[in-house]
Amino acid sequence: MVFNSITFLIFIGVFFPLYFSLKGRARLWLCFLASYLFYGWWDWRFLALIATSTVLDFWIGQTLEQTAESTQRKRLLWLSVAVNLGCLAFFKYFNFFLDSFQILLTNIGYSGELGSLQIILPVGISFYTFQSMSYTIDIYYGKIKHEKDWLRFATFIAFFPQLVAGPIVRAKEFLPQFERERKLDHERIIIGLGQVIWGFFKKIAVADSLAPFVDQCFASPSSFGSLHLLIGVIFYSFQIYCDFSGYSDIAIGLARMMGFDFPKNFRTPYFSKDFSEFWTRWHITLSSWLRDYLYIPLGGNRHGTFNTYKNLMITMLLGGLWHGASWVFVFWGFLHGMYLVIQRLFGAYWGQFLEWIRTPKVVRQLINMSLVYTFTCLAWIFFRATDFENALQLISGLGNLESFNLSQVTNKFWVIKGFLLIGVLLLIEVSDFKFDYRSLMVKSVVFRVTSMSILIWLMAFMGTFDSNAFIYFQF
Repeated sequence: MVFNSITFLIFIGVFFPLYFSLKGRARLWLCFLASYLFYGWWDWRFLALIATSTVLDFWIGQTLEQTAESTQRKRLLWLSVAVNLGCLAFFKYFNFFLDSFQILLTNIGYSGELGSLQIILPVGISFYTFQSMSYTIDIYYGKIKHEKDWLRFATFIAFFPQLVAGPIVRAKEFLPQFERERKLDHERIIIGLGQVIWGFFKKIAVADSLAPFVDQCFASPSSFGSLHLLIGVIFYSFQIYCDFSGYSDIAIGLARMMGFDFPKNFRTPYFSKDFSEFWTRWHITLSSWLRDYLYIPLGGNRHGTFNTYKNLMITMLLGGLWHGASWVFVFWGFLHGMYLVIQRLFGAYWGQFLEWIRTPKVVRQLINMSLVYTFTCLAWIFFRATDFENALQLISGLGNLESFNLSQVTNKFWVIKGFLLIGVLLLIEVSDFKFDYRSLMVKSVVFRVTSMSILIWLMAFMGTFDSNAFIYFQF
């Protein structure tokens, strides 16, 4: 079941009246059953997978809290990590590593076929395994207490708004919220509904409108001129941003309407002035998860310059692999790791150089934002490409300056429509810093009705309604 479908609108239309008509444990049971219905809509067989992870980590969390012996506690922790990562590795990476091993054997002269398995990737497995695993890790380190109510824990793992594509919500942020009474709150409904509509606008009007142009560029890069391909790369940077942040906005908005507060997952990432800042603005819940559960345990920046760079590279390489079972994703992670290392090596000198040539502060910021966006787009090429050959074909086409002219740009209506929508997006996101639309939505009925009506009209007039799955469902 996807958010941008008639099925989901019917589902949510039934769920919310029931949710606010029930209280206490009956409401909790509704959330749990609705979440399992939501997830089982894709393939009911995968309910067993999420249920197994839930039961195991609930038991391990309980046992960890009752166990004082150090060795036994470590065994319990490693059991949780092994089962969660084992399931993730099997379903997501088994054939990838098998195919890579096959290529290695072929290169050294082995001619046999290893074969492969027909494995279906469970939707959202990368998200809920990280969420469940962080629960046992936090208990092990004494950051949280074991949740005694299994129904609360099961609902936390399977909570439908963020189950399949995040944001990744940690137990210490989510579980305590079950303690408070959640009444029908007028302000929460308004703010949440506004964020849901904004998320749908990003997905339906912007991301899905940019998708056809992007798809044709990556499907056959040699068929188009360099300007056409450049527009395609720019469009993809906004397609993936609006697709993923749109899902996060819908999830956060639905949770807010239900009385829950989720962490922000995106903060205008393309306005970042360096790559460290970018990763505090893009997919914030994943980058903070990787920082806290991978980068810092590896040693972070505590053991010298070389180890800091090594830990950064390992974190970004594994972050790339988390996104998909392909070497192009690993290379995307490698590029971002290199960006962070180069920034640490030369960032201070670059700043001193800009000051030395007496560049005004606002110009320095614009230059830095342009550089970060440009190199981020370069990395996005590998993220979107089907393989390295496809990525290199597109990069080669971008470098062909002889074809850099408007006459070779086809589907100009798509281009005009795309840039208009991107303009609306940026205008709203930038102006939100000054006008605080959330407060205006609550205080002013006129603003609320007008802004929602405009977004809905833009979706109806310029949106694409074919229930395209969100990009991050595949991760």
